[in-house]
Amino acid sequence: MNSAFIDFMRIRFLTMLAYRVNYYSGILIYTLNIGVYYFTWQAIYGSSGEIGGFTAAQMTTYVAVSWMARAFYFNNLDREIAADIRDGSIAIQFIRPINYVMVKMMQGLGEGIFRFLLLMIPGMLIAILLFPVQLPTAPSAWIGFLVMLFFSFLINSQINVITGLAAFFVENNEGMMRMKRVVVDLFSGLIIPISLYPDWMSAMMKVLPFQAITYLPGSVFTGRVQGTGIWNVLGIQVLWFVLLLLPMVLIWRQARKRLFVQGG
Repeated sequence: MNSAFIDFMRIRFLTMLAYRVNYYSGILIYTLNIGVYYFTWQAIYGSSGEIGGFTAAQMTTYVAVSWMARAFYFNNLDREIAADIRDGSIAIQFIRPINYVMVKMMQGLGEGIFRFLLLMIPGMLIAILLFPVQLPTAPSAWIGFLVMLFFSFLINSQINVITGLAAFFVENNEGMMRMKRVVVDLFSGLIIPISLYPDWMSAMMKVLPFQAITYLPGSVFTGRVQGTGIWNVLGIQVLWFVLLLLPMVLIWRQARKRLFVQGG
């Protein structure tokens, strides 16, 4: 890997470290989110043993790990790219001997590593203490989940980069970015597991990339997907990672031809 990319990742990590106090409040917010969903699902389940293929215990674990996984894969690359395009600073990137999109991905990874160490892990430990979270016992589940978590970051970041680059064509893509965030949270299974949607909607969501961000890793962690099934769902993530490379590269190439700087 190019040492310059590693430097960009390291600088972003150190930058986040300088503002780490903000993430202490982030742990509290994510824990509160888990608590709200935990008590909501407890009320929904009542005396029911299983809903949508999830037991009450699995649902608790799914909610906890899904929100804490979001702490790792979440980033604002779309807003950063859109800001660079609007203020014209993107033009400077074109004369540098380094790929701008790769730089943003590495910066996102640096932030993700910071979030993993200082937000996701501490937050998950707190969630385990407060709620009846059931941790996997099979090593394959742990390994599969961690690998899939990394692909969750990649796929989410690709979607963010594509959304951010759209600013080249629409000039102001604020509405698009807001819609994207809602769609990702809703269609990824973060708010409601995909298996609980109506059959027609669940089938539609399973042919979109969003399930690969939250629902599939969460299914592995909760034990709903085991053994060779882990390889199958990991394959879905890899497939979407490869498929999303194409529009990302094409949009970037077209965007470079449309560059104009607003303002003076």
